[in-house]
Amino acid sequence: MNTYVDIHIVQDLPPSCVNRDDSGSPKSAIYGGVQRLRISSQSWKRATRHDFTDYLDASELGTRTKRVVEVLAKEIARQAEDLSDQAQSLAEQVFQAAKITLVAPRAKKGEEFPKSQESSYLIFLSHRQIAMLAELAIASDRSGKALDKKAVKAIFKSGNSIDVALFGRMVADDADLNVDAACQVAHAISTHAAENEFDFYTAVDDEKARSEEKEDAGAGMMGTVEFSSATIYRYATINIGMLLENLGNNEATLRALTAFIRSFIRSMPTGKQNTFANRTLPDTVVIHIREDQPVSFVGAFEKPVAQDLTEGYVTRSVRQLADHERKLEETYGFKPLHGFAVSMESPEAVESLGERISFADLDGRVREVVARRLPGAESE
Repeated sequence: MNTYVDIHIVQDLPPSCVNRDDSGSPKSAIYGGVQRLRISSQSWKRATRHDFTDYLDASELGTRTKRVVEVLAKEIARQAEDLSDQAQSLAEQVFQAAKITLVAPRAKKGEEFPKSQESSYLIFLSHRQIAMLAELAIASDRSGKALDKKAVKAIFKSGNSIDVALFGRMVADDADLNVDAACQVAHAISTHAAENEFDFYTAVDDEKARSEEKEDAGAGMMGTVEFSSATIYRYATINIGMLLENLGNNEATLRALTAFIRSFIRSMPTGKQNTFANRTLPDTVVIHIREDQPVSFVGAFEKPVAQDLTEGYVTRSVRQLADHERKLEETYGFKPLHGFAVSMESPEAVESLGERISFADLDGRVREVVARRLPGAESE
């Protein structure tokens, strides 16, 4: 049976520039005919992955890099010190066996020795997969036999880490090594119209200011930083069946689910964080467990939330979210199996969205519901 876990978040974001485009401006999008602040799904997935490291062991996580030869060579040398001189060559052989194209990195001016070859694109590997590939390379060298290409591919297809299982892996050279992402994350957008603003700043040269050259004691530098502020809607969904397929067992699946819930809720992209100190936590989090299909509630904000200084955007956004969810149920009959809400709003504002619980209990309660729907578990 299908199981999807949808996460809906309404969050206030103060003046900030957490995710900018190539010109340094906060990203934006036109939705409902007006400009919105936008934060890309890629930036929030990266923030979520980095939050994992605060409480998950490195063995449960992976690394995404072009420097795959260097990473594997270090692991080969760690496991077999006597092969340190051959480690780079052995690592290259592994990726060649996997039919992954390796290229020489650009040499920097003044570099005397060439660096390890790199893949031509980022490759996401779990630490467990790196360790197993190193073991295979060492065993092959010790036996004097050529690397078993099938064994190399088998390692790529097993031992996925939590982040690889959630966010997937694309290998352009061989689609057979791909891992389909079990998690989809939407671009966050403001629930209302949002315009960018500019901050003109100056920095004073301390030594000039202390000197007697009063006529030249002005700014040592000056410039502008573009920023925006908004109440945003965030959405992500997890396909539990695919997550189970990627990880291979129920316990790992539930651990990945609860880790994502915790980190997605509390993480924040780090762009210009030292400038704006913009870390906030959500006002309202709604989690729905469904069996029909994932359903985003972004349509609640196709009509931008109107300004009302007596309530602010957050309260009105939560109200529109609840109203939209009710209309979806009435129109399509898409009612979740279970719903939970963590909110700083009044109980009446979120009562239709799900059972109101604390953040401390949220991941455990979701885990309980999903666990009963996994293969081998007792049916509800």
